[in-house]
Amino acid sequence: MNIIDNDLLSIQEARILVENAHEAQKMLTTFPQEKLDVIVERMAEEVGKHASELAKLSQEETDYGRWQDKLIKNRFVCEYLRNSLRNLRCVGIIHEDKKNRTMDVGVPIGVIVALCPATSPVSTTIYKALIAIKSGNAIIFSPHPRAKKTMHAVLDILIRAAEGYGLPQGALAYLSVVTRSGTAELMNHKSTSLVMNTGVPGMLKAAYESGKPVIYGGTGNGPAFIERTADIKQAVRDIIVSKTFDNGMVSAAEQSIVVDSCIAAEVKRELQNNGAYFMTDEEAKRLGTMLFLSDGCPEPELVGRTAQELAKRAGFYVPDNVVLLISEQRYVFEANPYSKEKLCPVLAYYIEDDWMDACEKCIELLLSERTGNTLVIHSNDEEVIRQFALKKPVGRVLVNTPAIFGSMGATTNLFPAMTLGSGSAGQGITSDNVSPMNLIYVRKVGYGVRTADQIKTTYFKPSVSVQQEQPEKREQKKENIQLVQNVLEGVIKELRNRDSEHALKNSISLNPVNR
Repeated sequence: MNIIDNDLLSIQEARILVENAHEAQKMLTTFPQEKLDVIVERMAEEVGKHASELAKLSQEETDYGRWQDKLIKNRFVCEYLRNSLRNLRCVGIIHEDKKNRTMDVGVPIGVIVALCPATSPVSTTIYKALIAIKSGNAIIFSPHPRAKKTMHAVLDILIRAAEGYGLPQGALAYLSVVTRSGTAELMNHKSTSLVMNTGVPGMLKAAYESGKPVIYGGTGNGPAFIERTADIKQAVRDIIVSKTFDNGMVSAAEQSIVVDSCIAAEVKRELQNNGAYFMTDEEAKRLGTMLFLSDGCPEPELVGRTAQELAKRAGFYVPDNVVLLISEQRYVFEANPYSKEKLCPVLAYYIEDDWMDACEKCIELLLSERTGNTLVIHSNDEEVIRQFALKKPVGRVLVNTPAIFGSMGATTNLFPAMTLGSGSAGQGITSDNVSPMNLIYVRKVGYGVRTADQIKTTYFKPSVSVQQEQPEKREQKKENIQLVQNVLEGVIKELRNRDSEHALKNSISLNPVNR
């Protein structure tokens, strides 16, 4: 009987991959920025030729979302990200201040282990590979089991292109026998320097237990607040185009709408005019019981489904023009499925009296899962916008833009990224739009501009003891000290005399005989 233990195979493969990557990293560290840039350009160019077929393969394998929207994400990283990387210096001398005579030297962090979500396996894999090689790091991927075939196809294209232009063998690799044990071995290996976990919360605990720094792009649960001064029509369009993109699977998408009460009726009407369906309490209850498993994880079979599919599964009908399902809610609490991140075109809808109450509601929503990713505020009141930016426990605050496209840097000037750190209110070492600059450490160089004697003279003037002074100066100092002591003794004596006289007078005045 031939029994194959996939756990042992995966663990052994993981060890070999990290050891090979460690050796490749030694060579990669010697590459100048210009050579790394050529490799990155060829990687992006080659995989870009397959963007459409990879998008279709992704949808077929995972059964998530829309391939047309996945194609947009693929092109975004192959073209827009590629352009943004061109003039960025990550290794070698990355900054020089000639006036103050300091320099910053970028140094690769080392071997990176990368985990990518089944919801965006192509674009996230391409993005991570590009920023890792751009910054001179070796990177090993542990493919998501639900997107294993797709990620293997993407990485095979990237590896061929990169090694064809000089990337050391083993600097870009992936686990072919994927198990939890093998992935844990990748993260725990002594030669691993960093773990990048995007959208795989099930492996987050293991990542932290490895003792390595973790960059985590996790769940969002971000609300969108429509304040009374907002352009309501534009705000509604932004929310709908964002939440329906790839059938609502992107974690940075809006999960709730919080509305100023004085414009709530107008906002609801505008949402309905643009394809939103407000569920009845009964319909919302039926759908809510289906959205999550008993352990709190999203029901995989509902992830990335259309509004029509969701309604049908919940046993109610919506017209063909409906693109978004909305449930009106009042409270945020753990057992409420609409208080959580919903990876499908479903939103919660809250009405608050003013922006201050809305502010508190947004904080409740963000803290309910403690992994704040992105919040959007639609407003033309700059003071309200600033208050939201200052107070919200969230990785990024976006203003008057769709959450998905603004957070990934498409409709904003944030760095174009497919990993959105949620470290400020969630977990991980950064809340940045993760760039190659998060994958290096900076070696500081400072030239001497002052002598040690100058510092001593300015800041460390030693006190000279009396014994070291000239005899005449010593005698003069003694006389001065004696003079001061005599004066002080005289003052003290005078004060004591006054106190005695004052006490005697009080005693006489208080004596009944003298009254």
